[in-house]
Amino acid sequence: MSNANRVDMTFGVIVVQCFGRVRLSKTLALIALFLLATPQPAPGQNPDEIVRVDTSLVQLNVGVADRQGRPITDLSRDNFKIFEDGAPQTIASFETTAAPFSLALLLDVSGSTIGFRQQIKQAALRFTDALLPDDRVTVIAFNEKTVVLTKFTYDRNKIAWAITNAEGKGGTELYAALRFALKELVGEGKRRKAIVVLTDGLDTGMRNVDRKATADARTNEEAIGAIKPEASGSLSAGLDAADRQGVTIYPLALPSGDPKRLPLPTPQLMGIYAAARARIQILAERTGGHLSDIRQLQDLYRLYGEVAAHLRTLYTIAYQPSGGRARDGRWRAIRIEVNRPELIARTRPGYFAN
Repeated sequence: MSNANRVDMTFGVIVVQCFGRVRLSKTLALIALFLLATPQPAPGQNPDEIVRVDTSLVQLNVGVADRQGRPITDLSRDNFKIFEDGAPQTIASFETTAAPFSLALLLDVSGSTIGFRQQIKQAALRFTDALLPDDRVTVIAFNEKTVVLTKFTYDRNKIAWAITNAEGKGGTELYAALRFALKELVGEGKRRKAIVVLTDGLDTGMRNVDRKATADARTNEEAIGAIKPEASGSLSAGLDAADRQGVTIYPLALPSGDPKRLPLPTPQLMGIYAAARARIQILAERTGGHLSDIRQLQDLYRLYGEVAAHLRTLYTIAYQPSGGRARDGRWRAIRIEVNRPELIARTRPGYFAN
């Protein structure tokens, strides 16, 4: 199905939509709830669990907050208006914040994470404990290969087993793992979908391309300017796949990928690391998610908790673009309005009609 290996154990990749750049600093009450391998081929999804996704619908995960940043979770369909390129759209379906998610929990098990693998596992276990019983999770580990440790399941024991047994070393094929996770999410039909991916962002294949692009750079500015992070084909393919399903992606960025923490910051390394961080920022913003910087390992528990809490504040709204608009590859700008002026709604900014 791809170059990804599959395993009987469920190891989820969760990408979840967020409020863009807005931090929900006032979700501490929700976060408090959060606080209270050898790869083998895995069987595919059961046929009766697979539902075709209507790709003509545009699906949005929408967060609403008041001016103080407090989430608002009691709205109905009639409170929302959607605009595409300024034209009003008719809402085809609406789900409240209580509706379950299908979550892909994606864990970087490359060599760069060996030193703090145990902390990663403990934080991921607490994250899944904070999910609702009807949320389905798949656990996916990745290094040079992508391994499904458990397929989508409600069974928290299987999920815990998968996380506990996530091991690996070597390089990092982040964007191959994301594309694989997005294909797995197709089998979840019309359920709400998100990916939570723990990574330093340094994809081995892209790093090699960026190294060539910065070969002649003499300063940090020259190296950073020599790379156009948004022009990556692998990034664009992942964003297009996420757009088609309305998947929100939440990257948790490990400190090992922070360009400010390089011990010997040559211009070439600064360019490579800055581009890697810029790409996962684009992943989050374009899908309506949020990039969380892990400044120290103790932050893992809190940041996973914020993502779990934020999932419970999202509405999901779908619409059929009016006027039979062609899939011409052009950008379609999306705007959400709420009929209560004291509230602010946020979702992904738009999509390319590919």
